[in-house]
Amino acid sequence: MNEKRLPHPPLLLVTDRRQAARPLAEVVAAALAAGCRWVSLREKDLGEAEQAALIAELRPRVEQVQGVLSLHGDPALAARCGVGVHLPATGEPRVARDILGAGQGEAPRLPVGVSVHSPAEAARLDPRLVDYAIAGPAFATASKPGYGPALGPAGVSAIVRASAVPVVAIGGVTAETIPSLLAAGAAGVAVMGGVMRANNPAAEVRRLLDAIETHRPGGERKERAVLLPSR
Repeated sequence: MNEKRLPHPPLLLVTDRRQAARPLAEVVAAALAAGCRWVSLREKDLGEAEQAALIAELRPRVEQVQGVLSLHGDPALAARCGVGVHLPATGEPRVARDILGAGQGEAPRLPVGVSVHSPAEAARLDPRLVDYAIAGPAFATASKPGYGPALGPAGVSAIVRASAVPVVAIGGVTAETIPSLLAAGAAGVAVMGGVMRANNPAAEVRRLLDAIETHRPGGERKERAVLLPSR
């Protein structure tokens, strides 16, 4: 497992504008200003043109802080927009990697991620094609009620052991649950509603990053540069 494939810090913000307490671009800008460097656009109810427009709005903000932007959904659309892609468990990583390319020379390797819910699904992932897996739900989550039984730290640990790529835990991720997920072997965590619904998304991101820095095994606590949002 190569954790260096993950952006640093290993906190993934997954968007959902329907839950957002503010306009989506404002939430993302606040998260980036607080130190988040990894965003995935998950607005599957929108058409391609609307998703592309959102990517065009968010991509300069993410790239300004040397962050990583991905799209939950169509690899072809992601490739046209120059961003990575995140696939469902039923997705086809080989097709996605062929579309996005392997990244050679000056061309960066755009990340391909896959959702997994069991060790068996994780074991099928080929690290030549896939850069990371998202495992969930780790805990009960308001963003996806009834999505499936919570894995818990033990379930996340089983997926980590089966996976040849870094595993990112999602579902019920808070500053309080992060320690147990990192102790279970998760290389990072992903959050949606906790930041989307927050009245102060920057403060929530800082709390999550502090928990990651404090409890990541073998990690060293480092001061983060916090950017002030432009007016």
